[in-house]
Amino acid sequence: QVQLVESGGGSVQTGGSLRLSCAASGRTLSSYDIGWFRQGPGKEREFVAAIHLSGGNTYLPDFLRGRFTISRNNAENTVYLQMNSLKPEDTAVYYCAAVQSSPDYYSDSAAYYEYWGQGTQVTVSS
Repeated sequence: QVQLVESGGGSVQTGGSLRLSCAASGRTLSSYDIGWFRQGPGKEREFVAAIHLSGGNTYLPDFLRGRFTISRNNAENTVYLQMNSLKPEDTAVYYCAAVQSSPDYYSDSAAYYEYWGQGTQVTVSS
């Protein structure tokens, strides 16, 4: 079993940037595809980004592409979510999640992922 811990959240003003980290313990992340999700106040959990174990394939919804970037460093056992040009509507708890890697497949459904971190709060003020 892999344990995930998110960090890097905080409070920023509109237009600011944050880099979230998802670190693993218990097992190496290199066998897992990783997803980021977020849940804002009164909202359902929403897909943010995903990355395959090799880091070669990444997936983001159209409305976040260009502002958010997902990357990974398997040597550091960490996945990153770089968030730029932040908006108040990006305010949410951000979660990373892991699933055993499947070649050429990813999912934007939270139900697909097996392991979850506790989340890190991101607050964007106007």
